[in-house]
Amino acid sequence: MIPALALARETIGDGAPVFGSIDRENAEPVHPVGAGSRLPAHIVDNTTDKSLLSIRGVTLEYETPERIIRATHRIDLDVFPAERFVLLGPSGCGKSTLLKAVAGFIRPREGEILLDKKRITHPGPDRIVVFQEFDQLPPWKTVRQNIVFPLLASKTATRGQANERAAYFIDKVGLSGFADAYPHQLSGGMKQRVAIARALAMQPRILLMDEPFAALDALTRRKMQKDLIALWEEVRFTLLFVTHSIEEALVVGNRIAILSPHPGRVRAELNSHQWNLGSGGEEFQSAARRIENYLFENGATENSAA
Repeated sequence: MIPALALARETIGDGAPVFGSIDRENAEPVHPVGAGSRLPAHIVDNTTDKSLLSIRGVTLEYETPERIIRATHRIDLDVFPAERFVLLGPSGCGKSTLLKAVAGFIRPREGEILLDKKRITHPGPDRIVVFQEFDQLPPWKTVRQNIVFPLLASKTATRGQANERAAYFIDKVGLSGFADAYPHQLSGGMKQRVAIARALAMQPRILLMDEPFAALDALTRRKMQKDLIALWEEVRFTLLFVTHSIEEALVVGNRIAILSPHPGRVRAELNSHQWNLGSGGEEFQSAARRIENYLFENGATENSAA
């Protein structure tokens, strides 16, 4: 059985997503839309497909000079092929730490993370990260060279194949006219496009994005969200995306894991494929408000009772 939602169910609007606490032993299947409805053809049906990424009972900790801090506590999640899966939570809930653990940069204190049923113990080219910072591109390399270099360094492709992939993804992110430009000649949004093209050229099993648009202005962020979804529609890569923006989570993801305040626990999962960049109005705002209430009001109640 896939992870399912049970207990404390809520719905948001007509045929809307289902919230709930997760009880893996007694859970019943959750349907992402209203009763009797069918999934769109491009959405993975989680009741039948096997997970690509499995996070099992993962607790993450890190040390400071004063103490050991627990970032997440016994996280259980599954990400399925071609999903756009979002980790949503307040600052300090461990969502970026969890992403780094999936990348292989941090080892769990307890539990395990599996990709294609193999335990992740170190970084690898099957998981590529796009960070928030604009300075993730070597400044002495052109756009084309930034994309070609990791393909050659990892021996993932021959030089001819690397150049072909670079040209393809440079075109897909709309930077064909800037292939020979250097990072200092690009805007912040253009640098992030290069980082995305470089990541996808590696053809990873899963693309990891850690608040990649958070430092952009509102208009550029909106354009980048639109471009990311358009690229996903064509390439159908698997995405694990971290954000603290409720609105961004709703429009970028087709499934959302809601994490509690520190230390991060999975409070609920939400199927959100019915929303897109054109969504708005009262129903969308109502969904955003309910998520906000679920994140903070329920969390405050839990913390005060603890």
